[in-house]
Amino acid sequence: MTGALLTALFFAGNAVCARRAALHYGGTEGNFLRLLLAVALLGAWAHAAGQGFGGGAFAWFFVSGCVGFGLGGLTMFHALPLLGSNLSMLIVQCGSAVAAALVEWLWLGTRLSAAQAGLAALTLAGVIIGLMGPLRPKGPMPAQPRFAAGIVFAVISACAQGGSAVMSRRAFAVLHGHGFFMDAATSAYQRALGGLAVGVLALLLIRLGPTAQRPAADLPPVPAAAVPPWVWVILNTLLGPVLGVTCYQWALRSTPAGLVLPIVATAPLLTVPVARLLEHSRPTPRYWLGAVLAVLGAAGLTVVK
Repeated sequence: MTGALLTALFFAGNAVCARRAALHYGGTEGNFLRLLLAVALLGAWAHAAGQGFGGGAFAWFFVSGCVGFGLGGLTMFHALPLLGSNLSMLIVQCGSAVAAALVEWLWLGTRLSAAQAGLAALTLAGVIIGLMGPLRPKGPMPAQPRFAAGIVFAVISACAQGGSAVMSRRAFAVLHGHGFFMDAATSAYQRALGGLAVGVLALLLIRLGPTAQRPAADLPPVPAAAVPPWVWVILNTLLGPVLGVTCYQWALRSTPAGLVLPIVATAPLLTVPVARLLEHSRPTPRYWLGAVLAVLGAAGLTVVK
C-alpha cells in the first residue's frame, strides 16, 4: 500500500500545478506538453535501466495509457479550469475508485471482502464530506453551461482512469504469467506512450480545426507570480506522470485496483492544504472531519484482509 499512499501525496500537488498549466496553455496543449516531457524522462530510464518496450505486455500498457493518460488526462485538463482543482479531484479520484472496482469485478472477477468494501466506502465518504464545503473554485464562477461541461469532463476522466487501472492490473497479470518482472517506471513509460499518442491526435485536431484552443475569458485568471508557465508544466509532469504514476503502477502491480484507488482518492483532501498555500483558500471544519475519516479508512485498507 506504500505505493498508493505516495501516489496520493504526489497527485495532491499535481492537481494545483496541472490547473495552472491548463489555465496558461489550455487543456489540450497543457496535457500534450506534460506527456511529451514525461515520455522523455521515463523513456530515458526505461531504455537505460529498465525493459524499454519489452516485457510481453506492451499492448496492454499502451492501451491502458491511451485510456487513462490519454482520454482521462485530456478530459481532466479540460475539467480543471472549469471546476477548480478541489471539485475536479473529488469527481475524478472518487469516481475512478468506483469505476475500477466495478470493472475489476465484472472483468477479472476480483471481489473485495466485506471489511475491505466497508473501509473503501469509509475512505470515499471521508473524501466527499471533506470537500462538501470547498467544492467550487474561489472567485467568480464560469457560466452554468461551462460548469456543466466541466462536470461531464470530470466524469469521463473518472471512468477512463478507473478502467485504465484495471487494464494495468491485467497487464501485470500477463507479465506474471510469463514469469517476467517489470519495474514500475518502465510500465509507466509504456503507458505514457499511449497517452502521448492520444495527446498528439487531440492537439492535431485542435490545430487543424477552425480555431486554436485558448483558455476561456470567463475563467479565473492565473494569479500573478514570478514563476513562468513552463515551470508549472515541469512540476505537473514530475508529480503526475513521472513520480505519481510510477508509484501508482508499483501499487497496481501487487494490489487490486479496488483497494488502490480508494487510497489514491484521498488526494483531493491533501490538495486542499496545497491550494491554501498557493491560492490562499481556507479549508472548512468539515474538511478536517472528512480528512480523519478518509485517513482511517485508508489506514485500515493497508492491514485488513
